Amino acid sequence: MAATLVDLTHQVTTAMPVYPGDPAVLLEPALTTATAGVNVLALHLGSQSGTHVDAPYHVDVTWPTLDGLPLERFTGPAVLADLRGLEPRAAVTPELLAPALERAAESGEGTVLLLATGWARHWGTDAYLAHPSLTPEAAEAIVAAGVLTVGVDALSVDPTPDPGPGDPAVAALLADLTDEHDPDTADEPSLAAHRVLLGAPGGGVIAENLTDLRVLLEAQEAGLPVAVSLFPLRLVAADGAPVRAVARLG
Repeated sequence: MAATLVDLTHQVTTAMPVYPGDPAVLLEPALTTATAGVNVLALHLGSQSGTHVDAPYHVDVTWPTLDGLPLERFTGPAVLADLRGLEPRAAVTPELLAPALERAAESGEGTVLLLATGWARHWGTDAYLAHPSLTPEAAEAIVAAGVLTVGVDALSVDPTPDPGPGDPAVAALLADLTDEHDPDTADEPSLAAHRVLLGAPGGGVIAENLTDLRVLLEAQEAGLPVAVSLFPLRLVAADGAPVRAVARLG
């Protein structure tokens, strides 16, 4: 039986969803056959746009950049953790990951852990920001199991901040009130799980914004081998890059 390839990559389009504060995505013609004899597209996007990988440098300037990681970190046999059915902003604990981590340990070195939350169904909606996320303890359990590459069908492995009210005046007022009553509140979101996973010995990798993983879950349940490739653009000294994420079933 021939292997089946499954694309796990969101299309890159103008004004596609991005993490709050990241550069907006814009695709527009730079050259056209009508004026230059060829079609060439101009791209404006961030290193974390769409389906992408994070390198350790994403959270710490002393950690490896994307081009400092071995290619083996971006491909391997995959084990899926079925986390569907969780509530918005639910915490993914070590207990929820235990069955998948046991399989990952049995699979051996180079195994990619895929977190199937089902949140890809919310892509392009406000609900996409309210995805489940790893607790620091869950991230530590992943590293302890020997997993260096983790992928998720959501915006982040850490909680994504609520963007708050759309009215800038209301947002500014709420921010002032927060600063007044809780001066120790951090301006930046917590990236605790990122720091644990990316800070693994040798440098870890996180793939985010994967598409629907249901087909992969079905293959795993049927006993078919699942492998995944997450090869990024070869950006120099980068914190991450878009990828063409592809799974191989069978």
